[in-house]
Amino acid sequence: MVGSAIVRRLDAETCTILTASRAQLDLRDQSAVTRWMADNRPDAVFLAAARVGGILANATYPADFLYDNLMIEANIIAASHRSGVEKLLFLGSSCIYPRLAAQPIREEALLTGPLEPTNEWYAIAKIAGIKLCEAYREQHGSDFISAMPTNLYGPGDNFDLQTSHVLPALIRKAHEARKAGLSSMTIWGSGTPRREFLHVDDCADALVFLMQNYSGREHINVGSGKDLTILDLAKTVCRVVGFEGSLELDPGKPDGTPRKLMDGSKLASMGWLPKVNLETGIRSTYEHFLRVFHDLTEA
Repeated sequence: MVGSAIVRRLDAETCTILTASRAQLDLRDQSAVTRWMADNRPDAVFLAAARVGGILANATYPADFLYDNLMIEANIIAASHRSGVEKLLFLGSSCIYPRLAAQPIREEALLTGPLEPTNEWYAIAKIAGIKLCEAYREQHGSDFISAMPTNLYGPGDNFDLQTSHVLPALIRKAHEARKAGLSSMTIWGSGTPRREFLHVDDCADALVFLMQNYSGREHINVGSGKDLTILDLAKTVCRVVGFEGSLELDPGKPDGTPRKLMDGSKLASMGWLPKVNLETGIRSTYEHFLRVFHDLTEA
């Protein structure tokens, strides 16, 4: 999702875009990554690749989430240094911050408290990536920077109910409930946790902006600056999808972090602000879902 959005955004720039699909390159394979970087010699790298998923996926595959993400980032960052990449931007995640960090979360909150247990494997890998960029900057003078996007959504999202994040999962559940004529739909947890969401095209624009305008050691938050409860998010999704049944809560399922709103003031002070409001973004994402998943959407 993020990689595709970055490619769309870079189409507006004067540059040659280099990509490598999963079929072409296993980013966990150090020798393969080293060869690809040596053969292609990119000037700049957006490191968006990662193994990602929601609470269920993190709980089911903790070793995969930790190992795969460590290998991906370590291989690409090291190969970028060896091949002379001028600038690299590493994408982290808002889950790097402590579970009970003061809200909104400032960049300085990193490593100041315990992580959220439901996604600590992914968070630890992402923290390692941030620190690896800092280490190459300190030891070698590499212009490697990091950005911390909030919860992202949009075209290209994962709608698999076993591995997806909350927003695409809600879109699919609401769609299937409407199709089946159900009178209610169940959502995980208490519905009270608050989350911030950013459309992936806004994220891609912010990342290009940072690549062009930032060269600092500290990672930079990338968010919308607004949050809402999971219950209110579900109501918004149902309104967009057209599901008119009731929403049932399942308090037996985990909530995750109580609140996760990032402080985006540093990026705003540089001159960047998001453009896509949440309901408009959800509507375009649902339209994408309808176009792509024909087998699920036929009446």
